[in-house]
Amino acid sequence: MQEITGLELSPKKVEYLKFLLKKGDLVKTTDISSELKVDPSTSTKTINDLSDSGYVNHVPYRGVRLTEKGRAFAEFFVNRHNILSLMLSHYGLSSEEACAEVSRFESFVSKSAIDKVCGAMGHPTVSVCGRIKHGSCNSL
Repeated sequence: MQEITGLELSPKKVEYLKFLLKKGDLVKTTDISSELKVDPSTSTKTINDLSDSGYVNHVPYRGVRLTEKGRAFAEFFVNRHNILSLMLSHYGLSSEEACAEVSRFESFVSKSAIDKVCGAMGHPTVSVCGRIKHGSCNSL
């Protein structure tokens, strides 16, 4: 499987994978369009790009699901969000503020940086935004 750097995908594609992980199994493209507030043709194009890159399986007129690769990347993206949110909450931001701020820049933070931040914080398991898994953290 491709090694995760954290910088492979655009912020919007990261949101697609995180949404698919949250929803679980097969997700209708109309649900994706609605949740991410994009035109159905835009979501179809993005889903096709993600499918071509091996992150999702897309069955037209049925839905989309993460591949093993897509799940691994999505789990990293969720962990990255949670670690960065926890970090900002330690510097005075409320849970809501931290989560919102991280959503603005998280896609530009590498896995290497996340591993270092995670290690410096003592490998926390809970964030203001949710649980933190450590299966992919290089420091463990």
